[in-house]
This record gives sequence, C-alpha cells and structure tokens, in this order.
Amino acid sequence: MKYQLPILFALGTALCWGLYGPVLAKSRSPEGLWSPFKPYVGIGLAYIVIAFVGGLIVMKIKGDSFNFFGEESAALKWGFIAGSLGALGALSLTSAMLSFTGPPKAQLVMPIVFGGAVTLTAIVSCFQYRDVPTSPWLWVGIVGVVVSIVLVAYNTPHGAPKKKTTEGESVTAAEETLANDNS
Repeated sequence: MKYQLPILFALGTALCWGLYGPVLAKSRSPEGLWSPFKPYVGIGLAYIVIAFVGGLIVMKIKGDSFNFFGEESAALKWGFIAGSLGALGALSLTSAMLSFTGPPKAQLVMPIVFGGAVTLTAIVSCFQYRDVPTSPWLWVGIVGVVVSIVLVAYNTPHGAPKKKTTEGESVTAAEETLANDNS
C-alpha cells in the first residue's frame, strides 16, 4: 500500500491534536492563580524544542544541507509562514479553550477546529487547482462535515448532569461535592 506511511503519520497527528484540547484544558488554574495564557508559553517552548531542534536533527539524519539561501530560501520563507499559521492557530485555540467561564470545553471547540480545518483545506485546494473540475460530492462532504461538527459537539458528554437543589438552582455533582467538602 503506497499511502501506508503518510496515513500512519496523519493518524499520529490526529492522535496528538485530538489530545491537545483535553490536555490544554488541564493547564487552566481552577482558582485563577495564573493567566489563561501562561500555558501558551509552554506551548511555544514545545514548538521550539520539537520543531527547531527536532527539525535540525532530522535534517542531519536525512543528509540535508543547512543552507537556507538562494534556491533553498523558499523552505525557510514558506516554513516560517506555515509555522506562524500554526502558532497563531495554537494561540487562537488556546484562547478558545481558556476563555470559557468555568472549565474549558474541548468537546465543543475541537470538532469546530478540525471540521473547519478540513473544510478550509478543501476550499483552498479548489482555488489552487481551479482548472480541475470540482465534484459536487465535495460540497456534499462539506455539508456533512458541518452536520458532523454540530452532532459531535452537541452530543459529546459535557460534564456531570445538573441536579436541582431545594432553592430551584441547578448544580453539577462536582459543585455539590465541593460545597459539601467546604461545609
């Protein structure tokens, strides 16, 4: 199978990015001890270590040159643009995850991020290859992605169900436990 290795790497990316939101949700201080953007510094550090150092190591292993000028300048230019988009995407995702009142909701944000990314990639490809006819099934697929985003985001568990109190207020089981522990 000629696409086996790319598919394995794509699944690895889906695994890492699928876990990114739930793990990022853990980086928020429930007591508000730090800014919601303090974790973004850790994200940036990870980008530097993994992308920069890892990239240099793999370049060396592959026997690549460390020249980024002349004919090879496109690698640095377009790599920087792609990295900037990735970092801005991470900042935007961090903002989405950490701007909720209460706990972050990865189960709402991540379907929008990934469904939106797939859709945007398809639309950009339509512009890049506008001389190639576009199948109407693409648009059916995009509608399917939008429907899937809504279905997944709406039906993924969002925490403990609310219980009615004697005063008629709704509280989650976690809030009730916390209140009982503080009594």
